[in-house]
Amino acid sequence: MAEGAAVVSAESDGGGDLGTVEPERGVAPIKLQYLTTKEQFHEFLEAKGQEKPSQESEAVDPAGNDLAEPEAKRIRLEDGQTEDGQAEEAAEPGEQLQAQKRARGQNKCRPHVKPTHYDKNKLCPSLVQESAARCFYGDRCRFLHDVGHYLETKPADLGPSCVLFETFGRCPYGVTCRFAGAHLGPEGQNLVREGLVQAPPVRNGLDKALQQQLRKRKIHFKRAEQALRQLSRGPLPGPTPEATVPEGREAEGAPGQDNCDIQLAPQEPDTVGPPSGPLRTCGPLTDEDVVRLRPHEKRRLDISGKLYLAPLTTCGNLPFRRICKRFGADVTCGEMAVCTNLLQGQTSEWALLKRHPCEDIFGVQLEGAFPDTMTKCAELLNRTIEVDFVDINVGCPIDLVFKKGGGCALMNRLAKFQQIVRGMNQVLDVPLTVKLRTGVQERVNLAHRLLPDLRDWGAALVTLHGRSREQRYTKLADWQYIEQCVAAARPMPLFGNGDVLSYEDANRALQTGVAGVMIARGALLKPWLFTEIKEQRHWDISSSERLDILRDFTHYGLEHWGSDTQGVEKTRRFLLEWLSFLCRYVPVGLLERLPQRINERPPYYLGRDYLETLMASQKAADWIRIRCPGTEALGDRGIDDLVGLG
Repeated sequence: MAEGAAVVSAESDGGGDLGTVEPERGVAPIKLQYLTTKEQFHEFLEAKGQEKPSQESEAVDPAGNDLAEPEAKRIRLEDGQTEDGQAEEAAEPGEQLQAQKRARGQNKCRPHVKPTHYDKNKLCPSLVQESAARCFYGDRCRFLHDVGHYLETKPADLGPSCVLFETFGRCPYGVTCRFAGAHLGPEGQNLVREGLVQAPPVRNGLDKALQQQLRKRKIHFKRAEQALRQLSRGPLPGPTPEATVPEGREAEGAPGQDNCDIQLAPQEPDTVGPPSGPLRTCGPLTDEDVVRLRPHEKRRLDISGKLYLAPLTTCGNLPFRRICKRFGADVTCGEMAVCTNLLQGQTSEWALLKRHPCEDIFGVQLEGAFPDTMTKCAELLNRTIEVDFVDINVGCPIDLVFKKGGGCALMNRLAKFQQIVRGMNQVLDVPLTVKLRTGVQERVNLAHRLLPDLRDWGAALVTLHGRSREQRYTKLADWQYIEQCVAAARPMPLFGNGDVLSYEDANRALQTGVAGVMIARGALLKPWLFTEIKEQRHWDISSSERLDILRDFTHYGLEHWGSDTQGVEKTRRFLLEWLSFLCRYVPVGLLERLPQRINERPPYYLGRDYLETLMASQKAADWIRIRCPGTEALGDRGIDDLVGLG
């Protein structure tokens, strides 16, 4: 938060009115009656927090420890003590000074523990899934097989109701669920609601058989290798010439086909010619698996005029996208996925490709630096997941990606960039899009020169972020340059991105001639921005409505990441990440001038109620007290059980 956000002019000889507010540059203009100082702001929160009755306090054991969390989360090592409680040997003077140096920042005193330490006595998956067969590993299994002992050491439940049990009729986490009391019988069996049982509807999961094939490198990429051989001979004329399309019959899979035993053959196409025997299929027999689509037969991507939620790393997860879809987002895209990790079958990377049924127009974004890995990954996704488009990340500014030749670095590697776009476009049956920045250096724009090439290489749509890599997110987006790029890209549609936080910002962006607007940080600050744009109004949303959004996010998070200890911790983590953006939102009723701009930070202010003030705090320690009477986000204790910091 900005300090010293307003200066009150009180000079009697200056001719100015007493009490006029002169906001500093980059600070949101808040009405004078709501402004306060940093000290008064935190004193108000502390005073109100202490007024809470003690009946909401958590259960504690005689030693004063919180029983609602695993023991590893309560570790506080004292000076000179090891984790085993034994005194350490005398250290060297230099080591003592380094040990005494305190880490800076929020939440640094909390011990760093790996997720496996949260549950040392982890229950065997065969018991969690209530499998009838005996554990495959038998006596060699490293997990616990005594359910009674597990329940004795398991921390207390976080609430009386389980979101998965209420939604799907069965909780797949059984006794490991942190809300297991809602669906465990008297003998510890997992209860099932027969009339409500349904499978979670998320698509684009990673099949175990496919993961094993990827890890053992048993999958061959015929189409990708053929495209790479053609590209190595020289640049191909035109976007995707028909001369490069193989006319022979190939054992290639089509996107969205069912995983039948015999149809897994496209995932490992060892055969060169057509299959020798009859090909069994699930449903009607089509020629999509043996005849490639011609370029003019590709599915078109028509999203002009639609609101596009940007692929946001870390915060653009599936639960957050569900929130944005509910408020009116038309197009969604998964988080940036690294192509090499996908080809290695990493579960965490494939999780970024998951799609919820509410995402009617959905794409995935790939990051890579070399044509071979990007083309092979595009072929793999083309036959294993269901998407409406695939996007290439040419805008990531972070050093980890840039120094390896990916992200923004591709703008300076035209030969590799061309091969990546042409190769991916040749193996994909869905449209290929590109997201890029204005350039690498601040005053050296490159996008206007790349757009005609991208159009010729076969890109169906390009999204341009009006900042360079050096700018990151400083200064304002250059919409005048985006307007120039619209003319350079015609007839290819160009979406604009940058600094959209209100419907006025979106209207000004559309006046530049872009085909549509992509919204990134604006959706993180207020996900109801899509509703404001479609209804052309400012929404003075209340604190209780904002709390309902957080509660829905926790429900979606538990559905997506799970309701066991690991799933709850992931939901906590991503909720905290999102709250670091939400706290920058200033309610409409408090602003002296509308609208709030994205580069304006809020000063210290007191909201219209305690909850609104609490949501304005930038301290994570205050977020654990976010609650209101009657909240049932995770039981009687509200959202603080989910975002508790231990």
